[in-house]
Amino acid sequence: MADSTTMTLPELTVTPLHPNFGARVEGLEITASPDPEDIEQVRRLWHRYKLLLFRGQQGVSEAALVGFSKSLGELEIHVREEFLSPHHPELLYVSNMKREGRAIGILADREVGWHYDQIYLPKPAVGSLLCAVRLPEAGGDTCFADMVSAYAALPEATRTRLAGKEAIQSYAAFNAMYSVPTSPEQAARTPDLRQPVVRTHPYTGEQALYLCPGMTTRITGMPQQESEALLEELFVWSAQDRFVYRHRWQEGDCVLWDNAATMHRRDPFRGGERLMKRTTILPAADRARPCYRADPA
Repeated sequence: MADSTTMTLPELTVTPLHPNFGARVEGLEITASPDPEDIEQVRRLWHRYKLLLFRGQQGVSEAALVGFSKSLGELEIHVREEFLSPHHPELLYVSNMKREGRAIGILADREVGWHYDQIYLPKPAVGSLLCAVRLPEAGGDTCFADMVSAYAALPEATRTRLAGKEAIQSYAAFNAMYSVPTSPEQAARTPDLRQPVVRTHPYTGEQALYLCPGMTTRITGMPQQESEALLEELFVWSAQDRFVYRHRWQEGDCVLWDNAATMHRRDPFRGGERLMKRTTILPAADRARPCYRADPA
């Protein structure tokens, strides 16, 4: 559980956003060449709070978003190359805007249901940094669910039932519900695969539910009807208010989240342009493959 009081670190003020997780960090500017001591503090806070909000970053350059993110880990070039920045391919545009009749970004203005970024890849991202460049007047809130707290609060019998289980994760299923189809080449790079239902965090050792309504289609080794019932139970459980932080965006907000411990969703919106820019941060190679350890210690 996150601390409930504001604390001051050297040059940084940290204020919790939710009783369980999330914190607003003040006193730091996102730059292309951040101070290593600042980054070390950010890394510790990121692992502790799972989500960090850096407000007031209006005008931050693409080079700064990329440089700052690279200080936290290697960056991946997203599979949806048609929606990448033309100048910095490490940046994915999430937008409803068009240029010359072509959409410049993914996930335009519809609802985007609960999902983990890249849970469908063998070595998924450990984090993402998303910056609000342009926003409509209303709508488009993003909700984040603390899947560490959700797992810890499960009845012991359910945790025992989930131990060692795997589930099928499908990017195709997500695109069918919320996005646009991938090209044949992109689809070939993102086939359905198995991931542990409970993931041991690669850095903190905490255990989190590692499943989501947007991409998890079936628990393997379990009859279909039983799998569907259990997944629905877990999806409803994880989306309770006690596990969820709702973020109402302001222009210049940059949110860094832990993609091994939180899932997220977005509300729909209508009217007005929206442009978000996102980096995808990878874990170290020796920690990249999701795993379950019965005794994380």
